[in-house]
Amino acid sequence: MQVAVGTAGISSAYFWATRSWFWLLCVDVYPALVAACIPWSTTAVAVFMVIWFVVLLPTIEPRAFLNTLRRPACWLPLAFFALAVVGMLWADGPWSMRLLGVDPVAKLLAIPFLLYHFGRSQRSHWVFVAFLISCVLLMLASWGVLFAPGWKMTHAQIAGVPIKNSIDQSQEFVLCIFALAYLAARLLRQRHFAWAALSLALVLGFYANLMFVVTARTALIYIPVLLVLFASRYLSRSAGAILCAAVVAITAMIWFASPYLRLRVENVGTEYQEYKETKLATSTGQRLEWWRRSVDFIREAPLLGNGTGATKELLNRDAAGKTGTWSETIGNPHNQTLNVAIQWGAVGCLVLYAMWYFHLMLFWGSRRLAAWIGLIVVVQNFISSIFNSHLFDFDEGWIYVLGVGVAGGILASRSGRVRTIPSAALLDGLSPSPNAFSRP
Repeated sequence: MQVAVGTAGISSAYFWATRSWFWLLCVDVYPALVAACIPWSTTAVAVFMVIWFVVLLPTIEPRAFLNTLRRPACWLPLAFFALAVVGMLWADGPWSMRLLGVDPVAKLLAIPFLLYHFGRSQRSHWVFVAFLISCVLLMLASWGVLFAPGWKMTHAQIAGVPIKNSIDQSQEFVLCIFALAYLAARLLRQRHFAWAALSLALVLGFYANLMFVVTARTALIYIPVLLVLFASRYLSRSAGAILCAAVVAITAMIWFASPYLRLRVENVGTEYQEYKETKLATSTGQRLEWWRRSVDFIREAPLLGNGTGATKELLNRDAAGKTGTWSETIGNPHNQTLNVAIQWGAVGCLVLYAMWYFHLMLFWGSRRLAAWIGLIVVVQNFISSIFNSHLFDFDEGWIYVLGVGVAGGILASRSGRVRTIPSAALLDGLSPSPNAFSRP
C-alpha cells in the first residue's frame, strides 16, 4: 500500500512538474535555440531537438494532438516518413545505406509536433527572433572574414563564408530580407519610423552581402519570384511596379559595380559551354549529367522507385570506373523531385508535391507576418529544390520544418495577444488566426 501511495505521489508530482511554468518555458525555449543554431552548428540543432521532444511529450494532450493529425499539413510529413521506412524493403543496397536514406526524411516528423505545440504557445515569435539575430551575427561575421580570412571558423574556400557554405548562407539571408521587408512596410504604416529604419538597414546589409560578398546562384532565381510575390500580396499595383522597377535599377547598378556578381552569373554559360565541348566536370555540367542519369534510374522503377537509400547507391555505381572529378561520389542528384523519384517513384513524388501544396495553402489565405514567413519558406524551398535536394539537406530542411511548423502553429491557434511596443509592432502579424487549417 505504501509503495502504491508513493508511486502515485511521484506520478502526481511529475504530472504537475510537466505543467509548471518553467517546464512549459523550456518547451518554448528549445525550438528558439534550434533556430539560433541552424546557421552555425548541425550538432547543436540535433541535440536541442532531441531535448525538445523529451520535454514536449509529457505536455501533449492525446485527443488534441490526434485532432491535429487529421489535417493534411500534419499527416503528409508522417506519410512521407512512413514511405521512406517501407521503401527500405525493396532497396537493393546494404541496410546501412537504406538507413542513411531514412535519415534526411526523419526531420519531417517534427512538423506535426511543432504545429500542435505552437498552436497553443504564446512565445512563438521567439523562434523567428532567434533566427534573425543569429543571421545578423552571421552577416556581420561574413563581412568580417571577407577582410580578415583568418577569422574563419572552418576551412571554407569561398571568401566571405565564416562557417558552412554559400548555399546555406544565401538561403538564410534571403529569408531574412523578405521577412524584414514585410516588417518594414508594416512599421512604416504604423509610423514606427526608427524600427522601420532599422529593418531597412538590415535588409540593405543582407542584400549587399549577397551582391558583393557571396551568393548562391540559386538565390538569383528565387529572389525575383519572392519579390513579385511580396509586391503582389502586400502592395498596390502602382507601388508594386515602383518597387520592382527600383530593385531592377539598383540591381543593374550593382551589376556594373560588383565583379563578383558578374562572374557568378557569367560562369553559368562558360561552364555549360565547357561541358558540352570538352565534357569537363564543371558545376553546371555535373548537374546536367546527374539529372540525365537520374532519369535513367527512374525509368527502371517508375512507380515505386528503387527503394530508400538507392540514390547514393546508384550514383556511386555510376561513378565507378570514371576518372577525375567525374569519379567523385555524391549523395543526391541536386534536384528534390529526382531524388524522391529515384527512391520512391511516382508515389513518392505524389506525397512530396501534396505536402508542398498543403503547406503552401496553409499560409496562402492570410496576410499576417506569420503567414508571410511560412509562405516564403515553402516557396523558397520549392524553387531552390529544382537545383538542390533542399528538403533533405540539413540547414534548408530544418529551416523548412521550423518555418512551416511554427508559422503554421501560430495561424492555427485561437489565442495570443500583442501587448507592448515595439513588441506589438513586431508581433502583430504573428498573432494567431483561427481556423487557419480549414482554408482552401
